[in-house]
Amino acid sequence: SRLAMRHGVASSRQAISQHLAVLEDSGLVSSERSGRTKIHHLHTGPLREIVERWAIDRRSEP
Repeated sequence: SRLAMRHGVASSRQAISQHLAVLEDSGLVSSERSGRTKIHHLHTGPLREIVERWAIDRRSEP
């Protein structure tokens, strides 16, 4: 709901759950339950590795 309010993005709860499931399957997100609440954690390590592999040093360009 915060995303929709802040950025005007509207997605169904089911669509968001499906996207989060894909991210969990890929290891980018993990989740835990706390009562009725499901808390998601983003793992940035794999993303950082991609950035380091594909980083271009723009200072060396003419």
